[in-house]
Amino acid sequence: MENPQDIFSSNGGCLIDIVIEKYLVESKESVSHVQLACSMQDCAFPLDGTELCIWNTEDPSHQLLILRGHHQPITAMAFGNKVNPLLICSASLDYVIMWNLEECREKVLQGLVPRGTVMGSLLGKVLCLQLSPDDHVVAVCAGNKIFMLDIETQAVQAKLHGHLGPVTAVEFCPWRAGILISVSEDRGFKVWDHCTGSLIYSSSVLSAYPLLSLFIDAESRQLVTGCADGQLWIFSLMDGHHYRRVARVDLRKKTETFSTRRVKSGLCSQPEESHLPSTSALGKGEQVEVTFPVLRLAPCDLSLIPNSACGCLSSENTQCVWIGSSVGLFVFNLANLEVEAALYYKDFQSLSILLAGSCALRNRTADRKALCLLASLFGGKIAVLEINPAALVRAQQCPSVGQSLSVPASFCVLPTSPLYLGIAKEKSTKAASQQRCGHDGAVNAVCWSQDRRWLLSAAQDGTLRVWSARGAELALLLGKDMFSKPIQSAQFYYIDAFILLSSGPEFQLLKYHIDTCKDEIKRYKQKSKSKLICRLSMTGAVDMTSLSAVNDFYSHIVLTAGRNRTVEVFDLNAGCSAAVIAEAHSRPVHQICQNKGSSFTTQQPQAYNLFLTTAIGDGMRLWDLRTLRCERHFEGHPTRGYPCGIAFSPCGRFAACGAEDRHAYVYEMGSSTYSHRLAGHTDTVTGVAFNPSAPQLATATLDGKLQLFLTE
Repeated sequence: MENPQDIFSSNGGCLIDIVIEKYLVESKESVSHVQLACSMQDCAFPLDGTELCIWNTEDPSHQLLILRGHHQPITAMAFGNKVNPLLICSASLDYVIMWNLEECREKVLQGLVPRGTVMGSLLGKVLCLQLSPDDHVVAVCAGNKIFMLDIETQAVQAKLHGHLGPVTAVEFCPWRAGILISVSEDRGFKVWDHCTGSLIYSSSVLSAYPLLSLFIDAESRQLVTGCADGQLWIFSLMDGHHYRRVARVDLRKKTETFSTRRVKSGLCSQPEESHLPSTSALGKGEQVEVTFPVLRLAPCDLSLIPNSACGCLSSENTQCVWIGSSVGLFVFNLANLEVEAALYYKDFQSLSILLAGSCALRNRTADRKALCLLASLFGGKIAVLEINPAALVRAQQCPSVGQSLSVPASFCVLPTSPLYLGIAKEKSTKAASQQRCGHDGAVNAVCWSQDRRWLLSAAQDGTLRVWSARGAELALLLGKDMFSKPIQSAQFYYIDAFILLSSGPEFQLLKYHIDTCKDEIKRYKQKSKSKLICRLSMTGAVDMTSLSAVNDFYSHIVLTAGRNRTVEVFDLNAGCSAAVIAEAHSRPVHQICQNKGSSFTTQQPQAYNLFLTTAIGDGMRLWDLRTLRCERHFEGHPTRGYPCGIAFSPCGRFAACGAEDRHAYVYEMGSSTYSHRLAGHTDTVTGVAFNPSAPQLATATLDGKLQLFLTE
């Protein structure tokens, strides 16, 4: 079991820099399931049940502002969205009270008792409060009802019925006035027009566990909700998408994958046993199953952090969210659906709370830090934490690649490179086989040459054939004796200078010569030849499942995927492996697709460093070779049992994939949900291909049919 110093100091981080416990207080009554609140400078929590306490982070005396007015224990509180005046609303079984903090502080200085405005009384047990963006309306969630109260007149504007269980979280839509979204213990969410009191949309049951938290991302226009078993559900709120599901994420599995990647990248000396789901929390010999209930969701703005502070994580366009759970805090990337950083309370000896029952989070723009208000799951401890997101992310990000990788060749071919040896004059070659018959097994790969004169095919019979595109004549045959295992992938490489193929755990680079001269007397005898230049194996000697390289321009990079779920990058200019991406998918990658562009379109040189991978049951991922990071995860298409194909558009703006629901899907690179869902197929769509010169998409289905789709 590793210690916290191994976890956070391996990459230049420091435990003191990451999190500091700024304040600790203990209440006589437990507040483990109370909605806490944080603003830019203030934290609000109940003390001893009925007292509302405000702790200001900028107050050097750290004196509590105590507001009294409730006779029953406070169950929820929420800050307003405006700074001047800063409002806070608190609720209990007896009253819902609105407080003006500036007026309350002035009365305390004058020796008077601060008073709030009673918004409502005897509404029931309130689990959640939320103020509108303009602070004109407050949503009060009492039981399975939502009361919309006007702050100025204290009148009930609307009463929203429809949930079958207590409403646990509610949010106002930032870009659509009058729209309210709520989640409940009935395991679904609802969209309301609170101005008219009407229900716009009601979801189906999402999970077997209650939904606890809710977050709306205005930039991507997505709804994120979390439930008690650690599942995250993401839905699109864009017009015309009809609240379609974008992704479902298991937080426990994501944290395990995050830990495994850090171990394999060398950031941790050994597996993080203490972070696995089963931990010893009760004592020796007693194992408890730790779940990751999503207690709170809050925005995590990494754009405020310099890129140098985030390592290889680009902060400019990264859409992240804080996830507050009972065991720790997590930075979750909404684009690639991965955990970027994890902060476990038990790893810091200075923290007083190891298991949280409720929490509140807020980013501070002034010092680029975050406030976290925690309430202990057992007991009455309440703590205020100050977190440095830059230090947290920097300490846990994988180290960048030592050399700069790029798909377009940026250096001349080295004299020691296999490419240089292959281009040099050959001294000996191996004659091709005399056979002229077709393949005796299933064809695994078909590839055109760059000049469109030759067609390459490889099959399960262990042979590779090059055919003439004009007369359908066999020009080159590589027999079974050359390969230990059947060829899985094969293609032309380096502008038709080589043939690149994978067989078992290795790929081979072949130099070839096709003799186009015809001898009518000895036409059965071929003079085409081939020569093995080099062969390279994957780390761990696992079988390759996919191989990809660019042939339309000079590139030294070869991408491979193995059965151990890794993606490995080879630099043929250096003649060795350059990088390994561990846990690229939850299952082995069955196809790698690079952004190769087209001779009919123009792209920025940096765009050619993007590539796609896909695996059964794990959707499609977009990677950047320069950072070796997943930039976006697409999983809106069902592929549970059959390896469906993927394709990059010639312009590099779109990606297409097949699916098992008899549809083809088209995604935009800047969105996690699909932009087009193409119907009309009669079976599973197994392959897709873009026309290099026109906006057309061809699809192939399992029953042998082809279809062509045109843009409108």
